[in-house]
Amino acid sequence: MEEEHQQQHKDDEEEEEEIDEELRSLLIPNISDLPLTPPSAIDSNFITYFAPDFIKPGHDQYVHRHANGLCVIGLAPTHIALREKNEPITSVDFNVGKSDRSEIKVTGKHKRNARIFEPNSALCKVFVKETAYVVRCCVKGSLLEVNDRLIKQPELLNSSADREGYIAIVMPKPVDWLKFKNSALTLEDYKKLRNY
Repeated sequence: MEEEHQQQHKDDEEEEEEIDEELRSLLIPNISDLPLTPPSAIDSNFITYFAPDFIKPGHDQYVHRHANGLCVIGLAPTHIALREKNEPITSVDFNVGKSDRSEIKVTGKHKRNARIFEPNSALCKVFVKETAYVVRCCVKGSLLEVNDRLIKQPELLNSSADREGYIAIVMPKPVDWLKFKNSALTLEDYKKLRNY
């Protein structure tokens, strides 16, 4: 009886050790499996879609979509303004259409003063020397903010268009988001299309 009890206790300890080892392997990653650099906040928190040749050939744009529905809009790496004659973007003008987009101020939980923009609505003009390229909204939604840092620092588009150089933040309704998503490309499809 004593031997059975000791054997049972020994078996329980071995089983516990196996469970501990399995749990440890799930919780603590193997160092060799980790990436050399950690994923960026964009990679971790957003899913990126692309609108190639949006309205005009070469006008490729991205839309980073957060789980809460917010969309960050900007120039894709293959946008003609970023590739044109290897010249840097020299200025950004949010005074397009009937109003200056940089003067729109949205306030409060319900985003008062937010204006609804259509997919083809102009957000800004990006200049490479004397040539202007119109950047569009891509997805119908409420314009919450534009990146007015670009007015004083247009070089952000040259160095980090997918991060600090974003153009605007828009909040689409779910039905409008689905319309865009159905016509947009995933990162993998975009890379195949552009050999990027």
